[in-house]
Amino acid sequence: MPALPQQRTEAKMYRLASIDSSGRIRDRSIIGAMGWEPGARLEIRQGGGVIVVRRDPQGVFTVTGQGHLLLPAAVRHWCGLAAGERVLLTADPAAKLLVVYPPIALDEMVAQAERAVLGGDPA
Repeated sequence: MPALPQQRTEAKMYRLASIDSSGRIRDRSIIGAMGWEPGARLEIRQGGGVIVVRRDPQGVFTVTGQGHLLLPAAVRHWCGLAAGERVLLTADPAAKLLVVYPPIALDEMVAQAERAVLGGDPA
């Protein structure tokens, strides 16, 4: 595992948030950091085990009237997200990119880091 830098060089924002029974992520601070207002059109897609969200004037999805991110049912089912589960949100306003990491993606990232540090499979 590479050594960590002495200081952060990027202005990314991280949050853990729960998904409600309708698929809403109610953390408005991350939506605000992205500069997305209610009604902003979004592209939401999945790939590589994560959910990628970008502002897109042609996007099919929108920020809710209350300023929440609503994950479509198909995306939630694809990554096995159920109501009450927590996800890691990473916002990179400079890159205009929000990534949602489901628990299974976090499990894999942690397992990879542990293998790199401990060598082999974690016990």
